[in-house]
Amino acid sequence: MTIKDELQQVDDDLAKLRQTALELREQIGDMGATDQVERSQLLEMADGQDRLIVELQGRRDDLARRLQQETG
Repeated sequence: MTIKDELQQVDDDLAKLRQTALELREQIGDMGATDQVERSQLLEMADGQDRLIVELQGRRDDLARRLQQETG
């Protein structure tokens, strides 16, 4: 897999993770006053998605730098 291909894969993964995190947070907002345990679990899941996004963004930045060095 080339750096360009890997960068595209990371971009795709980031888009999916961001969408999933957004949907989880929307679910939490739509729940209203309901089971606090369930809300807490959904919030933990969304926070986990956010952590993955930060990690993948770092990977993406590294790949973009490598690609620029390779082509520049």
